[in-house]
This record gives sequence, structure tokens and C-alpha cells, in this order.
Amino acid sequence: MIHHLTIATHGPACHEITADLSRWLKGAGDGVLTLMIRHSSASLLIQENADPEVQADLLAWLDRMAPPADHPSMGWITHRYEGPDDMPAHLKAAMLPTTLQIPVEGGRMLLGRWQGIYVVEHRQSPHQRQVAAMFQPA
Repeated sequence: MIHHLTIATHGPACHEITADLSRWLKGAGDGVLTLMIRHSSASLLIQENADPEVQADLLAWLDRMAPPADHPSMGWITHRYEGPDDMPAHLKAAMLPTTLQIPVEGGRMLLGRWQGIYVVEHRQSPHQRQVAAMFQPA
């Protein structure tokens, strides 16, 4: 069973997709959910969904790890054709997962109490991000 999600993004942010996936999996039984983001400048992440400061701090940390290419510390970057945020977005996507696997029991993802699934947008401009979801019954 395969499903495609499209997430509209508008700059760097964490977009929670847990509810969309939960609705799709309802009644699916036991198995494994595999997710893959179909882009090289965005990521997937399981992270706390109770306090939005967690996502804000995560995005700030990523910016410290990979600031825009026009930042003085990033003079070594050669890939600049798509703007100063593009290569840093690829670096951020290399640090975070682009695929996830989540066990499913009785049609429910076995996430922790405060966990949610996020698409993490690394680019400044709006995008339509695609996530491929596959449920494999046990």
C-alpha cells in the first residue's frame, strides 16, 4: 500500500505530517511504515511535538551548522547556482534523515507520547515537497 503526501512549504520550518499519516493508516493492521522525502534539500524527522521551541531551536542549530553560502565562513562552497540557501540545504539534508521507518500496530504508529513526524524544509523559497509513504503489513 503506497501513499503520496504533498506538503506546501514557505521557507525553513518543521511541518508536522503525523495526523495525515495516522488518517491514512487507520485500520491498516500491524506492519511497518516507510517514508521517503523525494527531495535533496529537505528532510524527515521524528521529534518532540509538544513544545514548538524544540523545532525553533532545531532550525537555529541547523543554521549554525550550515549558514547561507554568502556567510564569510562558507567561502569554500562552490555550488551556488540556485542561491545562497541551496548548498546549505543539501548539507542540512545530509545531517538529517531523508527516510524513516516506523512500526505500526493495529493501524497506529508506535510513536512516543510526545513524538511527531515532520518534513523539515531547508530552503527559503516556497516548495511543494513530496513524501512517499509505504505500509508493509506484517
